[in-house]
Amino acid sequence: MSDRYLTLVNSPVGSAVAQRVGLPRPAKLRRYAVGEPLLTGPALLASTSGKIPAALRRALTTAGVDVTETLPEGGSLAAVVLDARSLAKPGDLAALREVLSPGVKALGASGRVIVLGRPADGADVGADATRQALDGIVRSLAKELRRGATANLLWVEEGADSSASLPSALRFFLSGKAAYVDGQPLRIGSGAASAPKDWDHPLAGKTALVTGAARGIGEAIAGVLARDGAQVIVADLTQAGEALARVANRLRGTALHLDVASPEAPQRLLDHLGAHTDGLDILIHNAGITRDKLMANMKPQQWDSVIAVNLESQLRINAALLDSAQLRAQSRVVCLSSTTGLSGNRGQTNYGATKAGVIGLVRSSAPAFAAHGDSTINAIAPGFIETEMTAKMPLATREVARRLSSLQQAGLPIDVAEAVAWLSSPGAGGVNGQVLRVCGQNLVGA
Repeated sequence: MSDRYLTLVNSPVGSAVAQRVGLPRPAKLRRYAVGEPLLTGPALLASTSGKIPAALRRALTTAGVDVTETLPEGGSLAAVVLDARSLAKPGDLAALREVLSPGVKALGASGRVIVLGRPADGADVGADATRQALDGIVRSLAKELRRGATANLLWVEEGADSSASLPSALRFFLSGKAAYVDGQPLRIGSGAASAPKDWDHPLAGKTALVTGAARGIGEAIAGVLARDGAQVIVADLTQAGEALARVANRLRGTALHLDVASPEAPQRLLDHLGAHTDGLDILIHNAGITRDKLMANMKPQQWDSVIAVNLESQLRINAALLDSAQLRAQSRVVCLSSTTGLSGNRGQTNYGATKAGVIGLVRSSAPAFAAHGDSTINAIAPGFIETEMTAKMPLATREVARRLSSLQQAGLPIDVAEAVAWLSSPGAGGVNGQVLRVCGQNLVGA
C-alpha cells in the first residue's frame, strides 16, 4: 500500500499546507538505481587529526565521489565524511562540532553524514569513553537531520583500511541503497574482504538461497541478489508454489519447496544443493511467521510454531551447512531479525523471543563461520516496512507507525533487500556477528 500522506506533503499544495499547520513533512528518499552515481554532489572530507588518511581519500575518489575539503560557496553538499579515529580524550570531541555544525547546514536533500571511529578496546578508560561518545553524537544528529538525510557511524578496527572492508561500507552507506538506514553504528573489522570486479554486479558467480521468497521482503531480497549477479534459489512452502514459481521464472532462478520447520528441512536443503549446484555462497534466512497474542492468552501451538519457524530452523540449517561440504569458503549468511527483538512489542512475546534469539545466534555463531574459510553471519533488523501484512493494519495504527522514525515514513522491502545484498557481498567480509537495523531510526527502542 502506498503512503498517500507522503505523496500529498511532497506536492506543492500539500507541502505548503503541512508547513503552515506544522504537520510532519517526510521527504521522498533517494533510492538506488543501477548505473546512477554514488552521490549527486560533492562530499566534504574532514579529519579530527587534521590529516586525511590516503586510504580513505582513495576509497572515495575511486568510487567516483567528488571530494572537497572546504565548504562550497553557495552550493550544497551531498555528504559529510568525518574521520574521528584520532579521538583520545573528551576535549577532542569539540573537533566534531567544528566540522559537523557548518557541514550539516550545507547538507542537501537525502544527504549523508558518515563518522568513522575506533571501537573501544579497554586499553584506556578516557579514550573508550570518548570513542563511545560518538554513538550518542551520531544518533542525536540523525534525529536533527531533515529532507531525507541520514547519519551513521562506522567503528573501524585497525587493519580494515588495508582490505575492501572500509571502501565497501562507504559505498553502501553513502548510496541510495542505505536510504532507510539511519542513526546506526556498525563495526567494520579486518576480516577477509575483496573488491568485486564489477561494483554494479558484486555477486556475479555466486549462488544464493533465500527462504520465504514467494512474496514480500523475501521476494525483494531475491530480486536484488539476482540484480547484483547471483544465481538465486528461491525457497518457500509448497502452498506458495504458484507464487514461488513466478518469482523463480522472473529472476531466471530455481524454486525449492521447503518447510524450514520440518525435521527433514536441513537434509532436503543439502540434497538440493548437492544435486543442482557446486556449493552455496549466500544463505538468507528470511522465512518467518507471526502468531500474535497477549502472553496471558498465548496457546502452546501459537508459541511453539513461531519458535520452530523463526529460530529453531535457522539453528538446525546452519549446523547442517557447517558440517557439510556444501557451504563454500567466504560464504555469507544473513538472518532476518526485527526491531521487535530489540525493543519488544505488545502481543508479540513469541515473535520478540525469536527475533532476539536470532541476534544471539548471530553473535555466538560468528567465530564458527569465520573459521569456515573466512565466512560471515550477520543479522538485519527491519523496522516498520510496507508489506501486505502491514497493509492490513488499522489505518490509524499504520499511520502512527509510519511516522515513528527520524525519517517519518515506513521503509520499503527494497530497503531491507539492499542491506541484505551488501552484507552478502565479498566486500562485507569485515562485518561478522553484527546487527544492522533498517528502520529509519525508529524512535521506539534504542
